[in-house]
Amino acid sequence: MQKIIPLLGAALLSLSAAAQDSEIVKTGYNFGPLPAIAYDADKGFQYGAILNIYNYGDGTLYPNYGSKIYLEASFFTKGSQLYTLTYDNKMLIPGIRWSSALTASIDKAMDFYGFNGYSSWFDQERVAAGKQNKKQWQDPEKYLYTPFYRVSRVQILGKTDFIGDITEHLQWEAGYHFSWFKEGPIDRASINKGKDDYNIYPDSEPTLFENYRNWGLIDDAEADGGFTSSIRLGLVYDSRDKEGAPTRGTWAEGHIIAAPRWLGTRNPYYRYSFTLRQYFPLIDNDVLTFAYRLNYEGAFGNQSPYYVLPYITVMGENCDKDGMGGYRTVRGVMRNRVVGLDMATYTAELRWRFVNFSLWNQNIAFGLSAFSDGTMVTRGRDMSFRGEEKYRASYEEYMSKGQEHDSPHITVGAGLRFIMNENFIVALEYGTPITHFYPKNHPLYNQDGTGAFYINTGYLF
Repeated sequence: MQKIIPLLGAALLSLSAAAQDSEIVKTGYNFGPLPAIAYDADKGFQYGAILNIYNYGDGTLYPNYGSKIYLEASFFTKGSQLYTLTYDNKMLIPGIRWSSALTASIDKAMDFYGFNGYSSWFDQERVAAGKQNKKQWQDPEKYLYTPFYRVSRVQILGKTDFIGDITEHLQWEAGYHFSWFKEGPIDRASINKGKDDYNIYPDSEPTLFENYRNWGLIDDAEADGGFTSSIRLGLVYDSRDKEGAPTRGTWAEGHIIAAPRWLGTRNPYYRYSFTLRQYFPLIDNDVLTFAYRLNYEGAFGNQSPYYVLPYITVMGENCDKDGMGGYRTVRGVMRNRVVGLDMATYTAELRWRFVNFSLWNQNIAFGLSAFSDGTMVTRGRDMSFRGEEKYRASYEEYMSKGQEHDSPHITVGAGLRFIMNENFIVALEYGTPITHFYPKNHPLYNQDGTGAFYINTGYLF
């Protein structure tokens, strides 16, 4: 995730004195070295460094850029690390947009809540008890520590995409993507370091991931991750007025992803993705915009490995967005809460830009937004028992608590944005799942968590 807080205080203090009516057309290179200081409820506080390099050329493309380089090295207080390099160029190859990215992340305690959404029970009551760290809760029947719903993961993603024109708004897309996943149980020594005896996560208590292994829901071939190598082909229709903060137009994409064994993939899979985004100006001049996104991620067959499932397909500048639940996918739902072979997702958002002005030769704006996000598994992974008989009783107890089928995971929320030169956008947002407002005796009460606050960059779409 990319998150920063740049110059917000200075911009706010200078707002009344610096306001101007005319917009500055940016040209040439614009450099943005910045500290990465942010917060994400899933990963904790972030600290690091970011460098943005925009090339606006002679200004004819503005508010879009001609090329862009993005560099980031970030660390999170919950143990994650993130390293990212992206390159996006619309001018190097005539008629072709070339985008490449390489990202590596290390998660010592990444969320794992099982498969098929509400079919996998999240014991929020016992987790809440465990977070209180009371000595009297020595009986594991009364509490669960959060490491029960965690795994360790190292992930490397790389891609290069090419996009070319067919007609004015219709384009073709083709790309090569690779990834390497190393996933497994949490490192108990790291998790337990410095904790009091009564807070230690015991070796005798299996995590949910270890239970899934014991029950045969994750087989040996895919359990530890592996290398994937894929080719992507697609079509895109793009009539947006601008890319960074669009206010009118349609942006629709359809892709097919093939990751066969002969291309080097350890666990072959074939998937497809459709995304429709539309923007409607309710008040012109970028003042009030309604935007929505519909996405469907699906699999051909039943063989997609579990570690490639919680993603929204992305072609162009960035790598795929992971964690179905979280800032880049469904704000307010716990990260990776919704994982299945096929998943449908929506976002509806009202965007109000309440002020525009020029400051220090930069175009500055502030905006508010109100949104609702939602997702659900429409076709789940096989959850039938395939383990040793000694584990069947715990499996049946677990499955008896979940729902037979998934249903929509819906959130509502609001946010504030700082917008500079239509492309550099800082977002502060809070989302909460509607299950948080259900009665406590409702079977879905707090099954998606209690809400989350994010500081990040850009719009979701």
